[in-house]
Amino acid sequence: MTVPRHWWRAGSRISLLALLGAALGILLDDIALGLLCSALALLVFWYVQLFRVERWLAQPDREPPEARGIWGRLLDHIYRLQRQSKEAQGRLEFSIQYLQDSLKSVRDAAIITDPWGNIAWVNDSAESLLGISLNDDVGRPLVNLMRIRELSQYLSLADYSQPLRLLPTSEREACLQVEVSTFSGGDRLIFVKDISEQYKLEVMRRDFVGNVSHELRTPLTVLKGYVENIQSLESELVDQIARPLAQMEMQVVRMEVLLKDLLWLSRIESIEGADKTSPINMASLVNEIAEDLRAAWPQRELICSMEYDGMILGDAVELHSAVSNLVVNALKYSGADSCVMIRWSRVDGQPTLSVIDEGEGIEPQHIPRLTERFYRVDKSRSQNTGGTGLGLAIVKHVALSHNAELVISSVYGKGSEFALAFAPQEDNVD
Repeated sequence: MTVPRHWWRAGSRISLLALLGAALGILLDDIALGLLCSALALLVFWYVQLFRVERWLAQPDREPPEARGIWGRLLDHIYRLQRQSKEAQGRLEFSIQYLQDSLKSVRDAAIITDPWGNIAWVNDSAESLLGISLNDDVGRPLVNLMRIRELSQYLSLADYSQPLRLLPTSEREACLQVEVSTFSGGDRLIFVKDISEQYKLEVMRRDFVGNVSHELRTPLTVLKGYVENIQSLESELVDQIARPLAQMEMQVVRMEVLLKDLLWLSRIESIEGADKTSPINMASLVNEIAEDLRAAWPQRELICSMEYDGMILGDAVELHSAVSNLVVNALKYSGADSCVMIRWSRVDGQPTLSVIDEGEGIEPQHIPRLTERFYRVDKSRSQNTGGTGLGLAIVKHVALSHNAELVISSVYGKGSEFALAFAPQEDNVD
């Protein structure tokens, strides 16, 4: 390693001082005393320099004191670092001020918290929406001011990929949506938005679908009954309209299935936020579903691979519906001589239910929209198979209500895999 020139000079001066001390010791006939005097002189010099540096650092706005050699370079380094720090601090203060000025006029509540969750700044909307004031509440923990269990859990988990929705309660009429962005230092920018109107519209739509579906069941039952009665008659007239009657019966049955799915989807949406506390043995549930479908599809090969014996918390009826929809879709949209596999396993610590088929596969552009209501990749094929376009929408909502993710992967021309990936093992019952 090459020693810088200024360090050589500093070392030379110390050596010279030591030689002078030694010479003084020779004159005094005590070399140790002479070296001690030179060491004391060096210590006094350094003490004076440290005193000057400390006094300057106490008043950083002043120019650094004059010094030569290594002390001069040290003061220059400190002075340069001070200037860089002031410039960086100025840019940071400007950015913070710009951010705060920009957020002041935002209609949503904006809150900046430090790494420990204490409030550092809020905009004006935070007081009107949440009752949090900039003058009174800075420095206080946000979770102490908003005593909401879901919010505390959301902030502590630090997974902000999805916004948090806080539904209305007896104590809070508004429906709130929370979105969080993090800064490199651990600070958080929290937006709280009032989505009460959107929530009311969703409730109205859900209630409307549920009510209409319920009301349509009675006339459809009547129509189906009359069609069956007419078909049971023995007359030449019935023979002449046999084909229209059969088509009427098929459409009535199709409408019944559609209304059943709509009612079931409406029910799942209405209880989506409810806690799932029942231990479910997924292996037993899958085997039960497989036995039922083997009886309905005796010509098809349906394989169950149970590689995991863990249990999860959930709703057995909802999970039965979701798994049944996935397996029935795989049977409908794959070849009559192909195999469908149901696998219950643990993938990367997550209990995962996979349904794998050897069908035609799905083109990539369709995959993001498969869980939309009534979306069909091939409308003509869906009509032939009796699909309602609601199956995967039901699966998606069941997954959301069980803190799971529906993962769809497909290779066009080779087959597809639909997987329900549940929360990691430590969050489940084993």
